[in-house]
Amino acid sequence: MTAIKHALQRDIFTPNDERLLSIVNVCKAGKKKKNCFLCATVTTERPVQVRVVKVKKSDKGDFYKRQMAWELRDLAEVDAKDASKENPEFDLHFEKVYRWVASSTAEKNSFISCIWKLNQRYLRKKVEFVNVSSQLLEESVPSGESQSVAGGDEDALDDYQELNAREEQDIEGMMEVCEYAISNAEAFAEKLSKELQVLDGANIHSIMASEKQVNILMQLLDEALSEVDTIKGKMSSYEEMLQSVKEQMDQISQSNRLIQISNTNNGKLLDEIQFLVNYMDLSKGHIRALQEGDLSSSKGIEACINASEALLQCMNVALRPGHEKLMAVKQQQHLFTELRDTFARRLTNHLNNVFVHQGHDQSSVLSQHMAELTLPKHSPLHRDLLRYAKLMEWLKNTQREKYEGLSRTYVDYMTRLYEREIKDFFEVAKIKMAGTAKEGKGNKFATLPRKESALKQETESLHGSSGKLTGSTSSLNKLAVQGSSSRRSQSSSLLDMGNMSASDLDVADRTKFDKIFEQVLSELEPLCLAEQDFISKFFKLQQHPTLAQGEVEESDGGVPSRQPPPGEYRHFISSTEKDMVRLMMNKVFQSIETELNSLIALGDKIDSFHSLYMLVKMSHHVWTAENVDPASYLSTTLGNVLVTVKRNFDKCISGQIRQMEEVKISKKSKVGILPFVAGFEEFAELAETIFRNAERRGDLDKAYVKLIRAVFMNVEKVANESQKTPCDVVMMENFHHIFSTLSHLKISCLETERRESKHKYTDHLQSYVINSLGQPLEKLNHFFEGVEARVAQGVREDEVSYQLAFNKQELRKVIKEYPGKEVKKGLDNLYKKVDKHLCEEESLLQVVWHSMQDEFIRQYKHFEGLIGRCYPGSGITMEFTIGDMLEYFSSIAQSH
Repeated sequence: MTAIKHALQRDIFTPNDERLLSIVNVCKAGKKKKNCFLCATVTTERPVQVRVVKVKKSDKGDFYKRQMAWELRDLAEVDAKDASKENPEFDLHFEKVYRWVASSTAEKNSFISCIWKLNQRYLRKKVEFVNVSSQLLEESVPSGESQSVAGGDEDALDDYQELNAREEQDIEGMMEVCEYAISNAEAFAEKLSKELQVLDGANIHSIMASEKQVNILMQLLDEALSEVDTIKGKMSSYEEMLQSVKEQMDQISQSNRLIQISNTNNGKLLDEIQFLVNYMDLSKGHIRALQEGDLSSSKGIEACINASEALLQCMNVALRPGHEKLMAVKQQQHLFTELRDTFARRLTNHLNNVFVHQGHDQSSVLSQHMAELTLPKHSPLHRDLLRYAKLMEWLKNTQREKYEGLSRTYVDYMTRLYEREIKDFFEVAKIKMAGTAKEGKGNKFATLPRKESALKQETESLHGSSGKLTGSTSSLNKLAVQGSSSRRSQSSSLLDMGNMSASDLDVADRTKFDKIFEQVLSELEPLCLAEQDFISKFFKLQQHPTLAQGEVEESDGGVPSRQPPPGEYRHFISSTEKDMVRLMMNKVFQSIETELNSLIALGDKIDSFHSLYMLVKMSHHVWTAENVDPASYLSTTLGNVLVTVKRNFDKCISGQIRQMEEVKISKKSKVGILPFVAGFEEFAELAETIFRNAERRGDLDKAYVKLIRAVFMNVEKVANESQKTPCDVVMMENFHHIFSTLSHLKISCLETERRESKHKYTDHLQSYVINSLGQPLEKLNHFFEGVEARVAQGVREDEVSYQLAFNKQELRKVIKEYPGKEVKKGLDNLYKKVDKHLCEEESLLQVVWHSMQDEFIRQYKHFEGLIGRCYPGSGITMEFTIGDMLEYFSSIAQSH
């Protein structure tokens, strides 16, 4: 068994760095007995791994091979079957139960004992042993359970070492020398023991021989120990000296640390002092400028600006914790507060005086513009005040109440000034408009209502002998209020457009009105923009983000400062500074919108068509203002006024439609071209001239559609009511005129109406021609209508002649009633009647006459065709030919 164990260790476990501790020859219970070996092994490397390995002899040779291995930690139970009797069977419980039968009970017990030892040492009694004799386990640990598993047989396991190759050679050499080494092991062992004793004796003799040398060595060791004691004494003295040096160095180090702390504190104190001196010290020049600086000269203003900025910088310094408790800091802050209040008071008083003096200067300028349609320029005032813009910004950041008081003062002052200027400016504009109406339409005032005459009288009262304004401002405003409730029923209506178009004065007056209105807007626009720009710059109201209260920022000079929180603008409550500008502008120019609406009402009263000019001009200026600033006061105000102008324009269109509906025609005279049809033509020509390249073309297109539909509807209404002139003639002439007008003007939005008017004109022309031609050949028409009726009832065409009422004799009798002379006479009478129906303005007589000629020829050919089909071979023909008809029509047309 030992040889097998040695062979397994060499061939199988040594290559895997494992050591074989126990082996048992087993076979599986209950089956065909095939022997194998169960081996208990441990690895030679740390950590140690304990395994149970199944080894089987190969079928092809005499070598062994490793068949299966289990980790000992996976072993749950060892069952020895019977603890009191010898029984070779035992079970190992891994993931499943393996039942074995050992070759002998001794081998089984030895293997189980080894497993128990490995369990005690490496697995801390994890494996459970069942049916195992306690005597077997006690033999494994002779000193009981208290003895460490590192002693006894376990030490033997650890002391076991495998022989190396040289040791094996030496043992084999000894066994070859001793022939009975194998046959008589006891004699061999006894021989080896004797040889070992011989060697031990030799060693003892050798040690005894070297006793002298040992004594020498001991002497040397004693000397070395004495030297060591000497060195220790010196080391102790040195240590005492070093301890003294160490204490001195500690004192020096403590002193240096205190000096360093003192230097650090002095440096910090110096930094704090320098900080306060640099950022909270105001020069004497700045103090003098704030207290006594000249605010009227440019040099003095510049010095005050620099001083105020320096003061603001000092006041806004972000003080460090504890600075507020310093007496010097408190004194400086008190000084800064006094300087701020003093300078703010001086600045406020000076600017109030500037506003008053500038107002007196502007009043003198105002008198020079009273007789002209121009507004005074305020650029000198703005230029002078803008020198104080930075000081206003300083005042806004430091003394909000005084800043707001100044803004209110400025707004109140400018409101009164602009109110006078704008009222006088619009007064002149109204006089010029009313004077234009008086000069251009003096011959028409007699036809106006009484309120229109009042307008004339009030207007004349506004002119003095020298041409200057002499009347009161309220007179023309009162006149505008009186006239706003009524419109001129004659001068501005489409019914009178036919008469008005003959006069070049209407066009000239409207052109002059357009220039006056354009000049008014052109004067207002730069005035409002300049004032808004000045307010934004002077009061520093450009919209920008502001810092929160107490937020620290770096100024231009790198000085830490606090941005003061923006205060609420108490007079003009608004969420943004841009809204504040707009609110200030609303108050300064509060009279502009009212005056504009009054001027628009006057212009609309003079001529309702002025709304076209005003709509175009106002739209253009609104568009321009929105491109500059959509939220500006000018854009908002002009937008509101534009709504009024658009409303007046819509009223103008509605008034023209209403007048169309109320038109009445004479029952004794022919209708001709209706007044509102001619009026629409002039309106469209005027509108196309005014709205050329205009921004609000869409409004005109909508008005066109409303007007043309009203024209269509009322033309049909008048035609149906006409008694003197046939309905077809009224429709034909008026729709022909509308078609000509739309074709000439080429209005894209009325293309559908243009085609419709052409269609209506053509249809009524054809209807009129057919109805008129039925009279000269009335009996012939009735005869052939009866023939066509018989054919329609199913009578064959060649059998119609056998009908009693339509035989050949009846046909000849009817034809004889219309000889060529009678036909020509009938056509001549027809021409005269058509001539009475048609008006001269449209010149449609020849067109109608030519259409009648074509229709007559068509009927003639139709009659001949019926004669040829219904009366074949009868030889019946008309008593006049187509050539005769052409000669009749031509001679009649030439004779008239």
